[in-house]
Amino acid sequence: MKVEKYRVPSKGKVSLKDYDPGESDLFDGNKKDGAEALVKLNKQIETLQEQLYAEGKHKLLIVLQATDTGGKDGTIRAVFEGVNPQGVKVASFKVPTAVELAHDYLWRIHAHVPGKGEIVIFNRSHYEDVLAVRVHNLVPEKVWSKRYEHINEFERILTDEGTTILKFFLHIDQEEQAERLLARIDDPTKQWKFSPGDLEERKLWKDYEAAFEDMVNKTSTDYAPWYVVPSNKKWYRNLVIAQIVRDALEGFKMGYPQPAENLEQYRKLLLGMVKPKVKQASEADAAKITVETAE
Repeated sequence: MKVEKYRVPSKGKVSLKDYDPGESDLFDGNKKDGAEALVKLNKQIETLQEQLYAEGKHKLLIVLQATDTGGKDGTIRAVFEGVNPQGVKVASFKVPTAVELAHDYLWRIHAHVPGKGEIVIFNRSHYEDVLAVRVHNLVPEKVWSKRYEHINEFERILTDEGTTILKFFLHIDQEEQAERLLARIDDPTKQWKFSPGDLEERKLWKDYEAAFEDMVNKTSTDYAPWYVVPSNKKWYRNLVIAQIVRDALEGFKMGYPQPAENLEQYRKLLLGMVKPKVKQASEADAAKITVETAE
């Protein structure tokens, strides 16, 4: 799939209205075919993540932003299914604590960026400070409007220090959101995820849309690009993101570290340690056969 279609250019301006949240145009197949393709991508990501962790040279940061019910949790589960959690971390940024509010807004973010050999996924992120903060007028415009530049420079620091950054806006429409909220109410196992406040947030849809549009236009850079991913169809969303992640990992051109020298001598030593057990097992089997024959 030519997923670059969804990448927001670093220069110029895009409108979210130009992106159809319900499309699945890049994949020649149906939902079942997409699920099968995702399994293959999962296996590739699993192997590549293992190499990433073993090699310990590269760092990958994945940022997920969306409206309520946009599918951040589902994306993480689907794209990283089967991946060793030892080398993958998820950081969720909710309402700041009193301690966090006492510092600059990026203070709590920096502590969670990936180290060498790690993949870190931000489930919401520093972008909340130009989204929810803006929509709810938590700080004056003269304050939040400066943050686009701050964020670009923050991400430049990370990339200059070796972090690869991929940012995904999970794009759904209002009707799809309503259906997902209703599904939460109808499913006893998901009712806990529903909050009456979700309906209040829906009233601010146009404000959020404007904030998201400014976010992708002002902070999509060559070194930390945004992708506007059609997300009404969950299977297609997962497929697009999985391919972009797979491609990024392949781009690292990784391999496993060199093994210790003279492995054969250690192999012989270990064979010497296990052979007695093999011999004992063989003797035990022979004795059993003898007893059974005698009977």
